[in-house]
Amino acid sequence: MIIMILCPVVGSLYFFSVNLVFRTIFRQEVDLADVVFSKERVKQHLKADEDRERNLVPMEEALAVSDKKNLRMLMLNVIRGDLKSSLESIALALNSEDSETSHYAASVLRDELNDFRVHVQDLYTDMKVEEQEQTEAETLLIDSMNPILRQKVFTGMEQIKFVHIMDEAAQSLYQKNPSSMTPKRYEAVCLQLIEQKEFEKASEWCERLAQMYPDELVSYTCQLKLFFMENDREHFFEALNKLKKSDVIIDNETLELIRVFS
Repeated sequence: MIIMILCPVVGSLYFFSVNLVFRTIFRQEVDLADVVFSKERVKQHLKADEDRERNLVPMEEALAVSDKKNLRMLMLNVIRGDLKSSLESIALALNSEDSETSHYAASVLRDELNDFRVHVQDLYTDMKVEEQEQTEAETLLIDSMNPILRQKVFTGMEQIKFVHIMDEAAQSLYQKNPSSMTPKRYEAVCLQLIEQKEFEKASEWCERLAQMYPDELVSYTCQLKLFFMENDREHFFEALNKLKKSDVIIDNETLELIRVFS
């Protein structure tokens, strides 16, 4: 604007000539053939939601609070987060004295558990029609069921039903491709069966786990939990002594267990 006011003729000619040179000489298509966009080199740094994080407390403590406004805000924050890992906490809110909070919890649980039921049924149907070399349905069943079942949000009979489906999927996967049964999958099946007091089946999986992965910590911890639930003192301390003499790296939880029973 300053140039056009002070030098209206020369300024206009200058801008016109620059634009003309750009369009006729320097303008050309950009060749992006050699440009590679790699997501691996991109690191996103998201700003923490301080207001939301500051208001998060354990659901057990929040339910004891008489302030309905804060309780409802907490429930909404939980719903906005990872629902699949928060179902156990949401279930606690069903018994809240605040009707709106219990309504939030009931609606979320109903939708999530119904989605889970449909998902499991679809995978179970796929597992039944799979070819001998196919194991995708089995692995998806075990991996997707364990995070939900360990939160114990189903009634007793329905929980047992899903545990049996997981056991059946694991049996099928073990017969088709034993190497696909990772320590984590072994542990998931063992712990769910132990929780339902299916000790005979759990013992079978513990033995398979110990044979397949003798140097993994879970092969010892699953046996210890099984023997403890069975009240089998002899085998419990035998497995504990084997763990103490082994070269397996022990986590803090198992180390505390050894200190208690040593």
